[in-house]
Amino acid sequence: MQEPVIDQPAPPPAQGEEEHHSLALVNSAIALPGGHTVDLLGTPAQTNHWLTQRGLAPVDAGMREMCATQLRSLREQIRSLFAARAEGLPALPAAVAAVNDAMTRVPTAPLLRWDDKTGPYRTAPHPTTAIVDLALATLAADAADLLTSPDAERLTACGSPPCNRYLLRHGRRQWCSTRCGDRARAARAYARRSTSR
Repeated sequence: MQEPVIDQPAPPPAQGEEEHHSLALVNSAIALPGGHTVDLLGTPAQTNHWLTQRGLAPVDAGMREMCATQLRSLREQIRSLFAARAEGLPALPAAVAAVNDAMTRVPTAPLLRWDDKTGPYRTAPHPTTAIVDLALATLAADAADLLTSPDAERLTACGSPPCNRYLLRHGRRQWCSTRCGDRARAARAYARRSTSR
């Protein structure tokens, strides 16, 4: 079981996160050495902050735990799709369905409602729910775009265990951050020293 870490600074964005918010979403749960994790969506306030940083919600959106749970759930489904694509494996149908559901959930117009006493009327969904649905749709569409674009060939998992982040490979780079690259090089150097004794 991984222990959550509360006050750990997040690593810098992995290659590709600036262009693809879905990559940043997948990388919002970070595995650290020692079995610790950082979850940038761990609380409703953290979720609101994460969405605000990416222009997907206003500062005062009022996220609730249900909203954070929906975003964390979509994160795991997209992570599953990224893993399948990076490893050349078939995608889980439930993950594909979750992304499609998120993309089609956002109404394009105020919905028709019917009150037994006053009759029909049109209304938009609850403001926070609408914000979350739009964010989920945007992130799901971005994931679908990434998975079907030429960039998908560059999608890879960070090559430095225990890191669980994804990146878009650029040249030979196979780590999400300098920290992970340094850790991988140190592990290789240690292994060489150990075998030469």
